[in-house]
Amino acid sequence: MSSVDFVFLDSGTGGIPYMLDLARKCPDARCMYIGDTAHFPYGEQTQNQIQHNAEILVQCAERHFHPKAVVIACNTMSVAALEFLRGRFPELPFVGTVPAIKLAASVTRNKKIGLLATNQSVNNPYTQKLIQNFASDCTVVRRGDPDLIAFVEKKLFTATEKERQLAVAPAAEFFREADVDTVILGCTHFTHIASDVQKAMGSAVKVIDSRDGVAKQALRIHRPSEKSDMNDNLSLFFTAAAPEQEKEYRTLADNLSIPYGGIISLFD
Repeated sequence: MSSVDFVFLDSGTGGIPYMLDLARKCPDARCMYIGDTAHFPYGEQTQNQIQHNAEILVQCAERHFHPKAVVIACNTMSVAALEFLRGRFPELPFVGTVPAIKLAASVTRNKKIGLLATNQSVNNPYTQKLIQNFASDCTVVRRGDPDLIAFVEKKLFTATEKERQLAVAPAAEFFREADVDTVILGCTHFTHIASDVQKAMGSAVKVIDSRDGVAKQALRIHRPSEKSDMNDNLSLFFTAAAPEQEKEYRTLADNLSIPYGGIISLFD
């Protein structure tokens, strides 16, 4: 097929809000999305495993879609593999998604920040470097939450409001006890439940993510030139989804009015 403007890559459904945000900012953009459900979750893998899987994912994106740019719509993949991917594919522009620590440091009032992410992200040296560079005068309380990530990926899109509230409650209580006034959603999966986290934390706490910065950076490195209808240009592709899980992905696509592309092989 002809090349697309952006391919968004993630380990599952987490990066979809990032794709939608860019599409709202630039309706001319032709975007594709690959969720690597074959290797979900990335947050419990080693850095070498993440780099290996990310390389295969980029090769798949190049083979099928010939993107002008790739958005790594996954904090874990970004902190663990972004520099590796840039070295491996020097001709391809990449945009990473990293925890919004710089933004959090600029808006916190009491200098206490919560970081909600994967275990890999909260423990990665890249994250520590971000904290040292941009929030050295702050206390950053970190929480890796694989259970909440699994809930978002596997249950969220058919969950009741009560189930959503119960899912975010442990994280909200953890950060309340730490007296943070700002919470960073440092895993793109959590952008699906941003409003739930905000409700659980209360109006005195700012809940932030990096969607705006990622979209702006993507459009700085590549600006689409042809006009077309946004909805016609968005598709979701998921790898190795079990039939029962694929039903949830179709439900998600229907809820967001995005065409569902089906299962795509990483190796074809």
